[in-house]
Formats: sequence, C-alpha cells, structure tokens
Amino acid sequence: MICIQSLGAIMPEAIEALLDAAFGVDRHARTAYRIRAGMHWLSHLSFAAMDDAGSLLGILQCWPVALRCGEERTHPLTLVGPVAVAPAQQRGGIGRRMMDALMAQVDAGAPDTATLVMIGDPEYYGRFYGFSADTTGGWDVPGPVERHRLLAKYAPCVMLPERGTLGPLQLGR
Repeated sequence: MICIQSLGAIMPEAIEALLDAAFGVDRHARTAYRIRAGMHWLSHLSFAAMDDAGSLLGILQCWPVALRCGEERTHPLTLVGPVAVAPAQQRGGIGRRMMDALMAQVDAGAPDTATLVMIGDPEYYGRFYGFSADTTGGWDVPGPVERHRLLAKYAPCVMLPERGTLGPLQLGR
C-alpha cells in the first residue's frame, strides 16, 4: 500500500538520492533549478509517497517563485516540480497520486496556489490537471526550455501579464 504524506518528515539525504536516481546527478543544471534558486520548498504543498516498509517511492516539491515585469511588478507563483518517482516504481500511478494530493490542496484553497507553473509534459498535465502553455509564451526563464513545456494553471480570478521573467520569489521587492 502506498501512503502520500508531507515531505517534511523525510530526511534530506533520501530526497536527494531519489532525485538523483530519477533525474541524474547532473539535474542541478536544469532551468527549473535556476527558476527557484535560493528558495526552500513549500512544506504545505510538497509530498512524499511511501510504501508499507517505509521506503521512499516518490516526491513532489513546490517552490515559491515569481513572474517579474520590470522593477515594479512582481507576481508570486508556485513552481510545481520536481515530480519524481523511483525508477523501479515509475508508471505505477505514484506521480499521479502525489499530483492529486496537490490538487486537493489547491481545491481546498491552500495558500500560494492562485497560479501554478511547471515545466512538464503538456499532454499529461493539461489533460489531467488543466495546465497549459497558452499564456506562457512571452515569459523568459533563466535557461533553456522547450516553450510548449512551460505550463501554467490559473485560478479563475487571476490575470498575469503576457511578458515577464520567472525567477525566485524575493520578498520585499
């Protein structure tokens, strides 16, 4: 049986080992790492998948980031990902269960969830969770990205600019 729980109880070494196994030790060069540089993941929106024996099977992390439009306007967002599953457990629905847990938090009105952004598979995250690249085409990111994979999901009342730069949320700016 798989249990989805808060990521906060998991040892950082176990998280890093799972991320290395899922994405490789060179994962730190990815654009998503640059977008969230210097931030700590949001504990109320980050999850672990555990089996009955207490083994870590997957993690989902969310991060505070922002879309900056010039020097004056900053729009806080939440970066979803990585969604990582141990290689031997992939394609078994663990990632989906963690995403379902996140969406339950979003639906319950959790803080920091007015706009979610991610770099991911548009067919999967669009079909199951409503993410789209329709409004992110003019957003700059600090590294390479396949434009169709830069996805966002907005609360109905949110309007974000067509142009801006994604990066870490820096409070007080």
